[in-house]
Order: sequence, then structure tokens, then C-alpha cells
Amino acid sequence: MIELTFRGILLGGLITVLFTAANVYLGLKVGITFATSIPAAVISMALLRFVSTSTILENNIVQTIASAAGTLAAIIFVLPGLIMVGWWQGFPYWTTAAVCAVGGILGVMFSVPLRRALVTGSDLPYPEGVAAGEVLKVGAGSREGDVENMRGLKVIVIGSLAAAAYSLAASFKFVAAEAAKNFKIGASASGVSTSWSMALIGVGHLVGISVGIAMFIGMLIAWAVLMPIFTSGVPGELDTVVRTVFRNDVRMIGAGTIGVAAIWTLLKILGPIARGVTSALAASRARAGGQSLDLTERDLPIGIVAGVSVAMLAPIAWLLWDFSTGGPVHDMPLTAIGATLAFVVVVGLVIAAVCGYMAGLIGASNSPVSGVGILAVLVVSLMLVALFGHSEDAERTRALVAYALFSTAIVFSVATISNDNLQDLKTGQIVGATPWKQQFALILGVIFGSLVIPPVLDLLNTAFTFQGAPNAKDTALAAPQAALISSLAKGVLGGDLDWSLIGIGAAIGIGIIALDEILQRTGKLRLHPLGVGMGIYLPMALTLLIPVGALIGHFYDRWAKRTANPEFAERMGVLAATGLIVGESLFGVTFAGIVAATGSDAPLALAPESFAHIAELAAPVAFFGLVWLLYRNTKKLITA
Repeated sequence: MIELTFRGILLGGLITVLFTAANVYLGLKVGITFATSIPAAVISMALLRFVSTSTILENNIVQTIASAAGTLAAIIFVLPGLIMVGWWQGFPYWTTAAVCAVGGILGVMFSVPLRRALVTGSDLPYPEGVAAGEVLKVGAGSREGDVENMRGLKVIVIGSLAAAAYSLAASFKFVAAEAAKNFKIGASASGVSTSWSMALIGVGHLVGISVGIAMFIGMLIAWAVLMPIFTSGVPGELDTVVRTVFRNDVRMIGAGTIGVAAIWTLLKILGPIARGVTSALAASRARAGGQSLDLTERDLPIGIVAGVSVAMLAPIAWLLWDFSTGGPVHDMPLTAIGATLAFVVVVGLVIAAVCGYMAGLIGASNSPVSGVGILAVLVVSLMLVALFGHSEDAERTRALVAYALFSTAIVFSVATISNDNLQDLKTGQIVGATPWKQQFALILGVIFGSLVIPPVLDLLNTAFTFQGAPNAKDTALAAPQAALISSLAKGVLGGDLDWSLIGIGAAIGIGIIALDEILQRTGKLRLHPLGVGMGIYLPMALTLLIPVGALIGHFYDRWAKRTANPEFAERMGVLAATGLIVGESLFGVTFAGIVAATGSDAPLALAPESFAHIAELAAPVAFFGLVWLLYRNTKKLITA
């Protein structure tokens, strides 16, 4: 069977452009990215069905390339921090692309030895990888599969149009884009808010009811418990108090919760990691001894993996040297850059394992790249404090903060790709793909994504800016993880980080972990610690509709199980949810281009300001009406 073809690579690259742009926008807006494997597989099969020689393995390569590039977009969880601290004013193209590329390629290399431990030798469910594999199998070589693929593509398009239609109406000011109300509780304060975002409904459907409930509980902890406690007796205007306390106190607690969840995950998988590395070395010895391995067991040789990993250290060292020119790092460059390279290798390996395990457990969309990013920036910041100490010179401290963020960005590229790599390899295992060809395709995906991400970031920064940046506009994107990670770096290197808040979050995380273990042993619903942590530290406006989407998805899946073809019905629901995300995200990127071209923050506004009250009342009716119509139409397509 043909597998790695030029047309497959080209199609994967084209899909990459769309999904990478969508993921960059979504990540900057709500702090969450989505897995692109399933929609990429459906689009690939719908297009390649017209080519008589296309195969299931070729379609698998297309989704592998597209998913790797889309996942690499999670680099936006760190890089905008350089804008927020005032070090960069824009995103230099080749530097940004190089950070993504070298870290991503290292991520592919680091995760190769983990395949045997966490994919073939593990009972991890890999929900997205299995789903993508089943989609490919259903669509392979049958008329029924062709019909299902075309219906799936139709569902994605309809969902995208619905989401784009609401976003367009909001940009016309015919409906509100968000709703918020802060209020007093005696001497304390709290608030309720939401963004009328179709993408959030789609995200909720994809993450599922367990993660949705976990995020809802985290949101309750933040806004019903922590906010009233920390705002008690705080003087000032209501909205300012709520905004400041949430940003400075509650989100730091959420960071502690996420950090503990990431550490716990690592402790649980140390054994499988060690067994996987041992197995990879044994396979290499067997191949060197002349033993023939099955196609489905042929990884990139461990010698190539080691050689490429070492080779990547040279460009990383140069990037670090070039970035830190003129700063305190050049006072002792060999020590500082040498220590950073060791940090990239050691922490990168740890993060590859953590993210790979979590992708297998709850899917790439829910893997704790945010949490491990927090741990990474804390480690590198503490390392810089050990080397350079604290300084009263604000500019020197800012240079070290920027260097910490830049170093973390490289490790984060490792994390995002290892997060996706094993999910794709699980799909490959299901369809009988050759692992080394998929691993090569992942490298191509990294390169494609690295070329696309910088201009999209620059466009969104020009059009909207980022909250907390020196030039932030009212329309600034939240970029929540980048804001949190940069504030942690500033806190550690500036010597003013309130570790007690991190400690409170860690205590909450330990309690949630204990409760989750009890629920797991009783066979009840899981309570994912990462989901709880995300619910605490993301603003309610970005999380409230995710549990709603999870509930909608839950009831949809219950309906799907009663249909004649439950697997197909569930996949169609996933594609409908994906369409909501893609449509809103691509509209957001397009709108950013209009804003950048016109210089106006509301270039499409048609309704007068006096219409605002009616727009607020119309928003929930139009929003949930469109969601209802979308799912109703999806059900009709399934039962037709």
C-alpha cells in the first residue's frame, strides 16, 4: 500500500494552514486548542476519494501532518508573554519559526522511544487517536464509507458557517459578543460572565462530561469560594476589585493546582517510560543483528533519534545566544546557556512523557501542556535566580524574564508535539501504518506549522493586541496561559511571587487528586485535577460555556447510542463540534485582517450604540437557537 506520497504531503500542508490559524486564534482567545486529527482525516478522505490509487495509509499521513501542525499552535501559550513584558513589539518571523521548528523536531525525537511503552504496550484509551483510526477504517474503500465521509464534511461546513454567522452578527453589533455582571456579597464581591462563543460549545462537546464537570467545579471554587474570600474588605470600584483579585490571587492558586496535577501524572508513568526506552533499545539491537521487524514495529532507528536530538542542540544554543545578546546572560554565557540546554533536554524528556501519557488518557485536547508549561517556567526562572540572583535593576530583571520565557517556549514546542505524536501513532497502529513514516510526517507537520504560526501571531497582535501588554487595546485577546506564565517568571525573578497562593492551589490539587483516585476505584465519574485547575485559573467568560457544551455533547451521545449506527452518529457529533470551533476561529483570523487593514477596532459595526441593550437580549436566543438548529440538522443527516 502506498503511504507517504507527495500529494498526501501537499494536502496535509494545505489543511495545516487552516487548522493552525484556527488553533492560534482559539488558544489566544480562550486558552484551549482542539485536536485536528478527525476533521483532517474526514477532509482528506472526502478529497482523495476522487483519486483511484489513494489508500487508508495515505489518508493517515495527511491527518498526521495536519494534526502535528495544528497542535504546534499551542506555542502561543508562551510566546505572547514576550509582548506582555514589553520585550518584543511583534513576532520576528525567522526567530519565531525556528523556536517552533527546533522544539517540535526535538519533541518528535523524544517521543519515539515512548511509543512502545505508551501505545503498543499500554491500555491507555487514546480517545482521539482511536476515533481518528475508526474514521479512517470506515472510509476505506467502500461506497458506504464515501457517503459517510461526504456527510461528515457537510457537517463540518455547516457547523463552521453557523459559528461564523454568529460571529459576523456580533461584529455587526446585532447581537452581543459577551455578557458580564459583577456583584457585591456583603463586604465581598464576585461575578458571572460568559462569551457568546460557538467555539466554547464545540470545545465542551469534545472534552466530554467528566472534564466539563471538573472545569465547572473549578469555576465554582474560584468564583463562589475564593473570590468572596480574597475580595472581603478590599476597597475600590467593584469591577476593578473583581478583575484585580482574580488576576493577582485566584489565578495563582489555579497555577498551583495545575502544577500538582502535572507532577502527579509524571510520578504515575515513570515505570512505563523506563520500560518503553528499554524496549526501543532492544528493538534497535534486534534490527542491528539482522532480525526483521514487522512494518508496524519499525520506528525511526534509535541511533537517528539520538543523532537528531543532539544535532538540534546547536541551533537551540545559537537561538539562546542571539536572543540574549546585550543582556545579563552574556555576563556568563557558557554557564547560562549550557545550563539552559541541560534544562531543555531533561525537562523536555519529562514533559514529552507527561504529555504523551495525558494525551493517551484524556486526549490531546486536554493534555496538560499548560500545567507543564507552568512547571517549566518555574524551573528555568529558579535556575536563573541561582545563577544571577535578584536585582534592583528593573531592566536587568526584564531581560532575565524574557530569557526565561524564550527558553520555556522551546520546551513548550517539545511538549506540544509529544502531546500529539503518540495520539497519531495510536491511529497508525489501528490502521496498520509504518511508525517511522508517520514520525517523518510529523517532522514535516512541524515544519509546515512553524512557517504558518509567526504571521498569524503577528496579525492578531496588530489587530487586537494582548491583555497586559503595554499597548493593549479594549479588544485585546486574553492569551490566559501566556499571561500566567509571564507573571510567574516576573514573580520568581523579581522576588515578589506569593508562594502562599501557589501553596493553596497545590493543597486544592492534592485534595482533588485524592478524590479522583477514590472515584476511580469505585468506578464512578472521574474528576480530572487538570480540569479543576483550568476552571480555577481561566476567566469565567472563557469557561462557563464549556460545561454547557459538555452537557449538550453528553445528551447528544446518549441519543447517538440509540441509533442504528452509534459509532457513525457519535463521529458526526464530533465533526459538528469541530465545525463550530473551526468556523469561529477562522472568522476571528479574517476579522483580525480587516481590523489590521482598517485600523478600526469595530470595522463592521452597523448597529448604533443605542441598540446595545436589544443586542444583549437577542444574544442568548440567537446563540442557542443556532446551536439547536445545528444539532437538529446533524441528527437529520444521520437518520436520512
